[in-house]
Amino acid sequence: MNSQVQQVKITTADPSALGLFGLAMVTLVASSQKLGWTEGVSLVLPWAIFLGGFAQLFACIHDAKHNNTFGTTAFGAFALFWFGVGTSWLINLGVFGEALAKAADPKQLGIAFIGYLIFSIFMTIGAMETHKVLFIIFVLIDFLFIGLSLSTLGVAPEFTHEIAAFAELFIALFSFYASAAAVLNTHFGRVVLPVGKPFGIFKK
Repeated sequence: MNSQVQQVKITTADPSALGLFGLAMVTLVASSQKLGWTEGVSLVLPWAIFLGGFAQLFACIHDAKHNNTFGTTAFGAFALFWFGVGTSWLINLGVFGEALAKAADPKQLGIAFIGYLIFSIFMTIGAMETHKVLFIIFVLIDFLFIGLSLSTLGVAPEFTHEIAAFAELFIALFSFYASAAAVLNTHFGRVVLPVGKPFGIFKK
């Protein structure tokens, strides 16, 4: 009796375009508040939850199917970041009760931002071997977390807040470009929007 084993390969599309679009949207809207173009975080929240959170979580799950450790970790970590930030805003707005809002210590957010700065720095090293636009995005994320950490902890708050604001705006712009490149270059089967080759320092 002959037994045959069949292997089925399921092909899934690259989810990075959607993940980058989610990052672009949430950072664009959030930076508008930091730059003083808009006020409050009430209408930043939906974009934080759905674009910053769910869109990047979707990209994370599907990047895992591609065996892409870097993409899975990056999108997953930043999805959870926006869920965390969104929840922090809800606490400050008193959604979970006045007592919890009064007990909130913003310096704990500053410590969390330091943790994400550490994460972002070693992911920046990884981005060097992906493409140059992604590397630029991660360098800007480094500056965002430097600014957020210092301003939240009260270190030159006005100046460091401004660093965070402009870093976040440029993250949005470069993420829009990277998302467009991921869609159009794949769709047309050629380089429409160049993203730059990897640096080739760690991987030849």
